[in-house]
Amino acid sequence: MMKTKLLWMLPVAVLLGISACNSTPLTTTLQPMATDFALKRARFDMNCPTATASVLTSEVIQPPARALMINQGPERAQYTIGVSGCGQRETLQVLCAQGSDGCFVAQ
Repeated sequence: MMKTKLLWMLPVAVLLGISACNSTPLTTTLQPMATDFALKRARFDMNCPTATASVLTSEVIQPPARALMINQGPERAQYTIGVSGCGQRETLQVLCAQGSDGCFVAQ
């Protein structure tokens, strides 16, 4: 009986260990897309094709209140991205939703 319990618990423990090791934070996953989006937008707005970007802050935020009321809506990552070049500097707030293929600038 003890051997049967151990045989059952071993695969469960292995699966839990593997899933814990493979979980990547949402902010890490979406950061390249957010940075690319901010950089393209700022290069256009600043008329500076050589501008560079760096992430100043990042955090996971909850879905909008109306999505929470119906218990739906993806988590979102919010980034503060600094862009500089051609003697100019700009800071953008960029939001990206989990599972989406794009980001947007928060006004």
